[in-house]
Amino acid sequence: MKALIYMSFGALSVVCGILHFLSSRTKQEEIITSNPTFSQFQRNYFLVYFLALAADWLQGPYLYKLYSYYGFIEPQIAVLYVCGFASSVVFGTGTGILADTFGRKKLCITFSIMYSISCLTKLSRNYAILILGRVLSGISTSLLFSAFEAWYVHEHIETYDFPTEWLPITFSKATFWNGILAIVAGIVANVFAEAFNFGPVSPFVLAIPFLIVSGILVSMQWKENYGSKKTKLHKSCIEGLRHIVKNRRIMLIGAIQSLYESVMYIFVFIWTPLLDSASPPLGIVFSCFMICIMIGSSAFQMMSAKRITTYTILNTSLVLGLVSMLICVASTNPKHFSPQTSYIAFLLLEFACGLYFPAMGFLRSQVLPEAQRAGIMNWFRVPLNLIACVGLMLLHGDPSETGERNIFAICTVLMVIALLCGINFASIVKDDDEFKPANNSENNQNPVNSLVSV
Repeated sequence: MKALIYMSFGALSVVCGILHFLSSRTKQEEIITSNPTFSQFQRNYFLVYFLALAADWLQGPYLYKLYSYYGFIEPQIAVLYVCGFASSVVFGTGTGILADTFGRKKLCITFSIMYSISCLTKLSRNYAILILGRVLSGISTSLLFSAFEAWYVHEHIETYDFPTEWLPITFSKATFWNGILAIVAGIVANVFAEAFNFGPVSPFVLAIPFLIVSGILVSMQWKENYGSKKTKLHKSCIEGLRHIVKNRRIMLIGAIQSLYESVMYIFVFIWTPLLDSASPPLGIVFSCFMICIMIGSSAFQMMSAKRITTYTILNTSLVLGLVSMLICVASTNPKHFSPQTSYIAFLLLEFACGLYFPAMGFLRSQVLPEAQRAGIMNWFRVPLNLIACVGLMLLHGDPSETGERNIFAICTVLMVIALLCGINFASIVKDDDEFKPANNSENNQNPVNSLVSV
């Protein structure tokens, strides 16, 4: 198993480098930003944001392993994961409005403090303290993927008056380096946890200095900014629900997102216990997953450049996700259990995610009305988290040898429904000009970030 993982890491790294080179050559030439003020502003933002992202990625590979190392059984660990998911959806719905009201800078500093406390709770074997850490982690990741970007966009447009056309430059760079950070974080976590034999808690301790430095830089270098203080959460949610009910396109996009990403939430929980029986280097496995996402992202760029419609790319990712789940159903058969086959299926799923996230981001930008965007996205998160939580609580309490296979069977059904929704969506929008091929991405936010650590 270890040989397979290290060989795949090397091969995937080469493929990722080649595809990134090819895909970058297909992009339209970006505007040359020789403005030194913009370059300095961008670097200052990246320094803070990348430190925060690095801390988040370091915690991904060994979360389940840590709880198992402390002696907790799978149903108990499932509860810990559910607490993280639940806190993310409950508090995540209001983080944008809180940032607008109380200030994005304050919320970014709060993120650094809260996430540091969450990491410190991992040093305890007390179950209640670990639950508290999961709740804090869920809130923190909601802040990471809302407050930082909101601060940057406001400063870019309102304070510095840079052209809005320059925003994609920052987001594109952030997306690329975010992937690099994830890969490096997996390797570093593996070195500290296994090569140095510091144990599965070491990546969480290592994340704390990154968070502290990030918070200090925010407090010293960033100016405070605010959004609209007139927005009310309940009004935003009501308007969002009204648009979902009345617009079939929005409903289908929401269904696809909820079904697909709930499978990803379940995958985040199950990959470690499933592969751990073969004693793999978990950090390297995590890095391989991240490389596959980057390969998928490059493939998305190349497919878009060849004028393949975005909804076709989305449906391709759904088909690949379905195939991955079917392989996992077969590989988790107690009579023919094969963690190696499951590992290959997981790589395929992560490649599908690399296609899915930019495709879904573009389609959301075309379908969701900007004024009701926050309220609609809040509603999308409800079934997403509900499916994941119910799946983990009910199915992973199964004491039989087929418990993991049952989970993948349910995930297969979810993928089939998502694919049917994708086909329906494609039939509705195939003649609409706004859904023609475009080399676009909604923004730099990748939902996997939060999936990995929440």
